Amino acid sequence: MPAEAGFEEPDMFIAMNRFRIARGREAEFEKIWRERDSNLDSVPGFKDFHLLKGPEDDEATLYASHTTWESRDDFEAWTRSEEFRKAHSGGRAAAGIYLGHPEFEGFEPVL
Repeated sequence: MPAEAGFEEPDMFIAMNRFRIARGREAEFEKIWRERDSNLDSVPGFKDFHLLKGPEDDEATLYASHTTWESRDDFEAWTRSEEFRKAHSGGRAAAGIYLGHPEFEGFEPVL
């Protein structure tokens, strides 16, 4: 679809995973992410990463991992790579940290 006048559609893809983390276990979760060796900086198409902390309720704190890629194809190639398997093999957490499975969301820009 053509871009609107004055707006250019950037080439990128945003991949997010949302995590519900048990209250009182936030520091443990953040430590896992701080110490993991993702090697993302060497992956073709990778732009940046952020771990975001969101709202809390009585049982959980919401977090989101946010990665930006040059394209959806670059992100999907990474998910099929050995680097992906390595990055996700060391992030095991003690029982009770995660309340449910992460929820993936992928976004492409429209403006």
